[in-house]
Amino acid sequence: MASKTDPDEKRPSSRDVSSQDIDEFASSIPLIDPHAEKRLLLKLDMYFVPIIMLVYLTCFLDRSNIGNVKVAGMPEDIGASAKEFSTAVSIFYATYVAFEPPWSVMMKWMTPRILLTGLCVVWSLTTICTGFIHNVAGLYAVRLVLGACEAGLFPVMNLYLTMVYKRHEQGIRVSYLFVCTAISGAFGGLLAFSILKMDGVAGYAGWRWVYIIEGICSFVVAPIIWFGLPNDPSNAYFLTEEEKAMMKVREAQRAQYMGSEEFSWEEIWISLKDPKLYLSGCIQFCQDILLYGFSTFLPSIIVSMGYTSIEAQYLSIPVYIFGGLCFLALAFVSDRTCIRGPFLWLSNIPGIVGYILILAPTSNAVKFLGTFFCAASTYCGPGLNLTWLNVNIAPHYRRATAIGVQLSMGNTAGVVAGQIYRKSPYVLGNAFSVGALGLAQVIIAAKWFYLRRQNEAKERIASGQREDTRKVQSGDRAVDFKYHL
Repeated sequence: MASKTDPDEKRPSSRDVSSQDIDEFASSIPLIDPHAEKRLLLKLDMYFVPIIMLVYLTCFLDRSNIGNVKVAGMPEDIGASAKEFSTAVSIFYATYVAFEPPWSVMMKWMTPRILLTGLCVVWSLTTICTGFIHNVAGLYAVRLVLGACEAGLFPVMNLYLTMVYKRHEQGIRVSYLFVCTAISGAFGGLLAFSILKMDGVAGYAGWRWVYIIEGICSFVVAPIIWFGLPNDPSNAYFLTEEEKAMMKVREAQRAQYMGSEEFSWEEIWISLKDPKLYLSGCIQFCQDILLYGFSTFLPSIIVSMGYTSIEAQYLSIPVYIFGGLCFLALAFVSDRTCIRGPFLWLSNIPGIVGYILILAPTSNAVKFLGTFFCAASTYCGPGLNLTWLNVNIAPHYRRATAIGVQLSMGNTAGVVAGQIYRKSPYVLGNAFSVGALGLAQVIIAAKWFYLRRQNEAKERIASGQREDTRKVQSGDRAVDFKYHL
């Protein structure tokens, strides 16, 4: 019995092949016992997922802890005004946005192990150095370096997942990365709550210890990346010979999706002209307004409701955990059904309700309840949208370009978030966020109709009802490559 695969992942993509060639190609691929494949997937998850989650967890802690130290006296200690501190939050994304596309395209050349380990070492040292700054200029400098290094992590991690998993297996794995975002928010608040008690130890303020200790934790992760993530997952050190053979079969089944290993400027150009990329990038921008505004300023938002800064640290923990669990559940269902757009659209509705509750003249208890609704959309939206792009772009370099550009478009929202969340009670930031969600709903619907129309056009070409005059007919443009809707 054959294992479950997408039919569009196991066919050749050449525009000149006949139906007989396609059938011969499909029949030449060995069958995998589905129970053995499930055991293989479990083993892959057990080895790869904890490492990937740990790396992203520490990375996001280093990025978002600026929200925790804001309420612990950092701006006052370095003489930063509210405007200068907002600029420090935003300036991170200047280098972050600029470096995402090149890092993702360079992954194959540099190899995942060298690239990720090197970036981890640099951003860890930068985080430690942040604990020793004394002025605004120093804060700007470390944020720029941090942005340039962390820019490579998320796109490279996403590409690495596509090297291991099939299209219908990716949503739940991408969700693990965004769950780390939620965990880092919860753990970051708890960790900050504990570390801030070190205020005055060795003559350093508590917020300085937050940076020093979290930077050291990130540095320890670097050797775990080096030894834990093989450049070629199909020949991973923990796989048996039988499992390595299954990985080769899975590669053959995904031949069209993975494509050539050779660098191609043509594939990059095809990706840059793809409407799917820009529709996805606009959605990601809207969703990231929430992600960066909410995750960076949640402690401050809670303080604006009347709670103390210490209370804000631990009250944020259940909010983050709830958001992460919502995404895990929704990503699981999305993978099982291969439905992306409708779940993305539905996941934004709680966020709209949540921000309305926060903005309305309600009690603090109701406003706090609203943060849970916001958390559901904050983590579900960006992750589901990225998965929707991942599974609908092929082959590798076309996908690498699309992921890098899409994330760059989305992460410009970080610049906006730093400017709209300036002054308590953050009416402008919250209003802007709910408006971004409304705009995202419109673009999601537009992308869904576009992809459905493309699938219908492919069906007409395949049935002979229409001549195929398209300039690009390979990869995801092949008639037997069905876009996930």
